[in-house]
Amino acid sequence: MITLFWAPKTRASRALWMLEEAGVDYEIEVVDIRAEDRSDSATFRLASPMGKVPALADGEAVLAESAAICLYVADRYSQGTLAPTLDDPLRGQYLYWTMYTPAVMEPAMAEKFSGATGNRSSHGWGDYDSMLRTLENGLVDGPWILGERFTAADVMLGSSVVFMRLFGILPDSQSLNAYADRCLARPAYQAALAREDA
Repeated sequence: MITLFWAPKTRASRALWMLEEAGVDYEIEVVDIRAEDRSDSATFRLASPMGKVPALADGEAVLAESAAICLYVADRYSQGTLAPTLDDPLRGQYLYWTMYTPAVMEPAMAEKFSGATGNRSSHGWGDYDSMLRTLENGLVDGPWILGERFTAADVMLGSSVVFMRLFGILPDSQSLNAYADRCLARPAYQAALAREDA
């Protein structure tokens, strides 16, 4: 049985959505990340050396970080559907867009929240505006980032676009708002939100 180490209102919601998309059985172990004197399980400490959520244990496989979890679940449980196969020409773009959230979107969002000045020439993520333009351009052939095919990359990207809209930093972009709506309309996303609320 898969165990998802989870806390509310964290990036762990992505992993919850991903598990729902994959249709696998899992259980949730709540981690009180805000407690000063918390007592974490040995499996959680092994899976997440930094003590952060999400983390996942699947038999002997343990890992943390939402992008890694999405890649793992897609490859292990739904390769060919939520993940292009290794010999699929779309595999490269899939990997690029799956890593776009932690490598580009999240640093650019932190820049935006903090009011820091962007520097496209020296920051690996470019800046907030170029991050948004690149994502909008990537969705031109939509409805999903790989065209007609929904993948784990959309779990990563979609969760971030929904987050940006929730916190008022998503610009008035018709394409990105429509993308957020499509993601939120997915039954697996709704199931994840319901489980999170419970």
